[in-house]
Amino acid sequence: MAMKMVLADPNTGKSYKIDIDAAKEKTIYGKAIGMEMDAGFVGLAGYTLKITGGCDKSGFVMKGDLPGPAKRRILGATGVGFSPKINGQRKRKFIRGNEISADTAQINAKLVGYGDKKIEKLLGLEPEEEPVAEAPTTEEVAAAEE
Repeated sequence: MAMKMVLADPNTGKSYKIDIDAAKEKTIYGKAIGMEMDAGFVGLAGYTLKITGGCDKSGFVMKGDLPGPAKRRILGATGVGFSPKINGQRKRKFIRGNEISADTAQINAKLVGYGDKKIEKLLGLEPEEEPVAEAPTTEEVAAAEE
């Protein structure tokens, strides 16, 4: 199962889903939530991104203040992974640490530094412009009819 990245652009409000190949996955192992890094490994040369979260293959969310890549069972009152229904409620939940590892399935990130080219063009989402064919002149039409 390949790792995915959901990259948000705060200036435009758009988000982009990017698949990361297995060879490039290893370059981001050990990075943690809150770190800023060059986005060249996903094909966005000149851009800088900040890791904001993610989840593992089982669906457990990553928590920014829990160190390491391990999955732990913590007592949560509020925040990532638990929303209390009653005032003062606490519950023990499984939460993944803030470090990216081989078990991570999705990484959430946002752009903090911008490059020269547009994101759509770098990711190949912008359609290629085809040259517009000019209409034949009346002389060309007359010559073709003869």
